[in-house]
Amino acid sequence: MYASNSGYDRGVNTFSPEGRLFQVEYAIKAIQLGSTAIAVKTSEGVVMAVEKRVTSTLMEASSVEKVMEVDTHIGAAMSGLIADARTLVDHARIEAQNHRFTYNEPIRTEALAQATCDLMLSFGESGDEKKMSRPFGVALLLCGVDDTGPKVFFCDPSGTYVEYKAKAIGSGSEGAQTALTEEYSDSLTLAEAELLAVKTLKSVMEEKLNDNNIEVARVTADGYHNIKDEELKDLVDRIPI
Repeated sequence: MYASNSGYDRGVNTFSPEGRLFQVEYAIKAIQLGSTAIAVKTSEGVVMAVEKRVTSTLMEASSVEKVMEVDTHIGAAMSGLIADARTLVDHARIEAQNHRFTYNEPIRTEALAQATCDLMLSFGESGDEKKMSRPFGVALLLCGVDDTGPKVFFCDPSGTYVEYKAKAIGSGSEGAQTALTEEYSDSLTLAEAELLAVKTLKSVMEEKLNDNNIEVARVTADGYHNIKDEELKDLVDRIPI
């Protein structure tokens, strides 16, 4: 399969004669093996829903964290290598706090996406700072509400960020994105977006959906809120069988 690469896939900074960076392509492949994550934007805010793979009955499901708060007005959903995601989220948190401290205002979601993608693009760089020697094997959905309104940005290992109204990443992303394209509407309410996100996630999950194997959060003008316990059970119960 990779016989024609002729060693071009070994260096992270070496282009093949066809103009491809194979290590970045392999990192994107790693994301397609990860758990499915979905983000849906409405005029009221953004909803994030992520599949949690609980591989053992002895595992504490609450210890698997796939949605994280970056700032009071921004959250991140992830798919891929979670260790890499933690590095990016920690960097994003520092960027957000530095911006707040320097300018006395919350950072815009797009500015944070750009700062995060700058780090994702820094693999293979030399210098005194500790840099990754390979591309990050994770994709992020950065979701926030700022002075420009609700935003969803998809950040991938190539350092590219793109704004979406609704986006799915991970192993079930192809089927989920098709479902979102068919059912998304600009007039969705936040409650309808929560149902759409969880219903779409259910349609691509291998395991039966329950409140232990998904994680849901929303970001509104009131800030970041993780949906859990009874609130999450109620949401799951509202999903059509």
